Amino acid sequence: MNIFKIPQMNKKEYDKLINENYISRIAFNGDSFPYIAPFMYIFDKNEEFLYFLSTNYGIKIDLIKKNPKVAVEIEKYSNDMSNYQFITLQGRIIEVNDDSKGEIKEKFIKMINDRKLSNKSLSALGYSPDESPNALLNEERILIWKLVDVDKIVALKNP
Repeated sequence: MNIFKIPQMNKKEYDKLINENYISRIAFNGDSFPYIAPFMYIFDKNEEFLYFLSTNYGIKIDLIKKNPKVAVEIEKYSNDMSNYQFITLQGRIIEVNDDSKGEIKEKFIKMINDRKLSNKSLSALGYSPDESPNALLNEERILIWKLVDVDKIVALKNP
C-alpha cells in the first residue's frame, strides 16, 4: 500500500489561510507536558507578523518567561473534513511594549467589529460581556504578543 502524503501549501495559500482566520492555538513548553491555549490574532500583512492578545495573568505568562519558544497552529476545515488546511509556525513569542500597542489594539477592535464577534468573546481577555471592544484601548488588562524568529513553517492541505 502506498502512503499518501498531504500536499504542502505555497506561501500565497498559507498567507490567505492566516488572513482569513482569527483564532489560533499556541503550544508552550510546559514543565512536564506541552500547554496549549487558544488565542485571537491579527496578521500584519505588510510586516508579516502575527499579533496575539492575552490576559496579563495565567500559566502562559510563567511559561513564556521560562521559554518563549512556541508553536502556533491555525486551521480551517469543513464539517465533513472534505476540505482542510493547517499551518504550524515555530518561533519565539515576545511581548509588545512600544508605541505600536495602541495601533495594534485598534486593529484588534476593527477585527472584532468587522467579524461581528460577540462581546462575550472579550471574557477570554478578562472583560465583562457588557463591555465594548473599545475597552481594549483604555486599560492594561491585556498583553500584546508578537511571533518573531519563525524557524519552521509547516503548511498542509487536502488535495
